Amino acid sequence: MTGVLPNQQISQMIEDRQIKAVPPVTPAQIQPASLDLRLGHEAYRVRASFLAGRGKSVTSRLDEFEMHVLAFPEEGAVLEKGAVYVVPLMETLALPEDVSATANAKSSTGRLDLLTRIITDEGVEFDRIPAGYHGPLYAEICPRSFSVLVRPGMSLNQIRFATGNAVLDDAELRALHAQSPLVDGEAVIEGGLGFSVDLRPTEGSLVGYRAKPHTGLIDMGLIRHYPPQDFWEEVHSDNGQIILDPGAFYILVSREAVTIPPEYAAEMAPYVAMVGEFRVHYAGFFDPGFGHSAAGGAGSRGVLEVRCHEAPFVLEHGQVVGRLVYERMSAAPTQLYGAGIASNYQGQGLKLSKHFASPKPHRGASPRLGS
Repeated sequence: MTGVLPNQQISQMIEDRQIKAVPPVTPAQIQPASLDLRLGHEAYRVRASFLAGRGKSVTSRLDEFEMHVLAFPEEGAVLEKGAVYVVPLMETLALPEDVSATANAKSSTGRLDLLTRIITDEGVEFDRIPAGYHGPLYAEICPRSFSVLVRPGMSLNQIRFATGNAVLDDAELRALHAQSPLVDGEAVIEGGLGFSVDLRPTEGSLVGYRAKPHTGLIDMGLIRHYPPQDFWEEVHSDNGQIILDPGAFYILVSREAVTIPPEYAAEMAPYVAMVGEFRVHYAGFFDPGFGHSAAGGAGSRGVLEVRCHEAPFVLEHGQVVGRLVYERMSAAPTQLYGAGIASNYQGQGLKLSKHFASPKPHRGASPRLGS
């Protein structure tokens, strides 16, 4: 059946050795509609980002671009801000001729401004693996705001598998919204479900966070450990707008509370230049059950990872900044996002990555950045 493959079919792919790994895949890696991918034991520091290209392997291109090899001991190794690395992953694929795959950064990865993408032998696109691919997987990693400490076996990316074209067109999306509301208000549907930025909070003036330019190291294995104020500046607004600074990275939140029904998944559509002078969202995949009542949610607002490009840009409350493309599942998953599995962001609002302790705003003393 056409659609995104659910967890039980991913488990079958592992059993059929269409997904192989050393060490073997663990149950904790299997999500409702995706598989967490694990870093291997070394990283290649390279001069520039690259794609292998037709007829070429990643290892042959590494011979061109490699600067040095960084081993990952069990205690971890540091990936430096601004550098580009290629890391062989523990998982390899032997996909059937009718199954393709798509990868994304995990939510916590994107919220740290870690640009990480999957590349493959003979690959001509990032994060896209053609049907029938047999071969290794590699993560290209470029820390943008913070240097990070990583260890073998850590998961920065996730991959999902699909047969055929599972994307809902606008008419199908409107019908789904009428049957099971996808947002807590009017649905703007045009090439997907539009979502906008919230710059008028119901309480206070805190609308987001901006990464500080010169910070310490973040150990990716430490949860709720770091004081937010050491790495982030609060962004406040009392007029429903902020000005994005070129080169700065922001965490904002959508105005809409989004729901992904159990029989569907969703992907954040790629950045469109007409929207504005910025990129929204590295971690672009939403599992079945995100924000859904069946998984203990009541609508979850989307956290927006925003990087401004060449020019300062005025962002205003309610401005549409992206769209969600919904995809059918080939079958309903036997587990849902947030239902009995570790899910850090079910029911979320404005929220930093899981590595940070809960923020404690200093009311009246925080700078009103961007207001």
